[in-house]
Amino acid sequence: MAVDLTPPVWDFHGGLHIPDHKALSADRPVVEATLPSRLQLALQQHIGKSAEALVKAGDQVLKGQLIARASDYVSANLHAPTSGRVVEIAEMPIAHPSGLSAPCIVIEPDGEEHWAELPEPITNWAETDPAELRERLRWAGIVGLGGAVFPTSVKTNVTGRAVDTLIINAAECEPYITCDDRLLREQAEEVLEGARILRHIVGASRILVGIEDNKPEAIASLREALSGDDDGIEIRVVPTKYPSGGEKQLIYLLTGVEVPSQGLPLDVGMVCQNVATAASVADAVLRGRPLISRIVTITGQGVSRPGNLRALIGTPVSELIAQCGGYTPQVHKLIMGGPMMGFALHSDAVPVAKGSNCFIAASAEEAPDPPPAKPCIRCGECVKVCPAYLLPQQIYWYARARDFDQAQDHHLFDCIECGCCAYVCPARIPLVHYYRFAKTEIWASERERQKAEHARRRHDFREARIKRLEAERKARLRKKKEALEKKSAGTSDDPKKAAIEAAMKRVAARKAAQQNDKAPGPQGDN
Repeated sequence: MAVDLTPPVWDFHGGLHIPDHKALSADRPVVEATLPSRLQLALQQHIGKSAEALVKAGDQVLKGQLIARASDYVSANLHAPTSGRVVEIAEMPIAHPSGLSAPCIVIEPDGEEHWAELPEPITNWAETDPAELRERLRWAGIVGLGGAVFPTSVKTNVTGRAVDTLIINAAECEPYITCDDRLLREQAEEVLEGARILRHIVGASRILVGIEDNKPEAIASLREALSGDDDGIEIRVVPTKYPSGGEKQLIYLLTGVEVPSQGLPLDVGMVCQNVATAASVADAVLRGRPLISRIVTITGQGVSRPGNLRALIGTPVSELIAQCGGYTPQVHKLIMGGPMMGFALHSDAVPVAKGSNCFIAASAEEAPDPPPAKPCIRCGECVKVCPAYLLPQQIYWYARARDFDQAQDHHLFDCIECGCCAYVCPARIPLVHYYRFAKTEIWASERERQKAEHARRRHDFREARIKRLEAERKARLRKKKEALEKKSAGTSDDPKKAAIEAAMKRVAARKAAQQNDKAPGPQGDN
């Protein structure tokens, strides 16, 4: 009897089967973007605190030189993408849904591409301490390139926790985006090298590479790149379904294990990393190069020649669009990210950041303006498609009423903002906007609570310090008094009497001296 040894693939709740539109750019090989006239590097390109600038206007910098240092544990270094001169450090527009500005370092390239001195490659990484490798990732400024932009050195610090499985996320489930697909087709060996290094760092025993079945060329490339002694690396092909690339959803697809509510993959002995992150890890460890560029998909009916470009971090989006032939008359919106989780940009004069994987120049047909929202009819369609087993309409009502406690009780923070609920909502309610609003308000409230708690602790500490100093002063006075009393007790039992006696002795001595002065002197010989 034949035995089926194919590893099982589980199916998560909800999700959508939507047109992927990947054919626009999937067959376009990665090309190097031209060197822009200016590079604009935001100090905040990651989750955590902004990096601290190490250069000033007028400084000359070399390619790969550290120009901004991580200012906290959850922060990331920033390096010069090319050689040139720092012309400005100022607040400038960045890729943000509200069109916010942020502190940026502006570099004018000199075209020489002179490299700074780089650290030595760690070719014997398998014998190297994981802490040393994490420090290399921290120096290189690597963050999650799948969109989360969490510092990789922090995510791989699993000290004291047992990790069994490293998940390499190659699902790339968002429509239009093909940068990971092209990376796997062209650099599968590098991705697998990075995965092996990451496995060594976190101490996992196996690697599962999860990839959707709409990328047959990438799957073939991965399998070809596997060498004969690649024990512990498995390529798992999963059905195309959005959002298979969600961290918790992919873990369930591959292992059947659910990450607990508000928990992390580490809670179930797993760590998940994106394929582009793995490639950057290999680059940092095996070549000593920092993260200064990434592959970006430029696509949509609003651009003449959709494609994939390797762009320096800080390159203006407008220059990438120009390299792809410019806009077509159909362009209606410019979206950063995918159409489900991305957001519309106010301008194309914003720079590529470490987390920028795709820019969609969308036509009105691809990204129509949303119609006015209508009242919720409680149809329950959002519940059917939610991959996190949530009740989206209930969270919406509580967020709208600013009842954030109830929203949290309904597991607001388990929402991955995939947009499935809003996609199927017949009332066209922008549900995800309400969830983001509620999360922002709760985070702001929590920051205020932490500030108040910090102030209270400072006050309590000050009060305790004042009491301690007063007690120490009183103790010193008490000791001084006791010392005086002991000294007096050593000369007389009655200090007053002893003082009188001493005074009388001094008077008697003075009188005796006066009498001696009046007495006649000895008679001389006449």
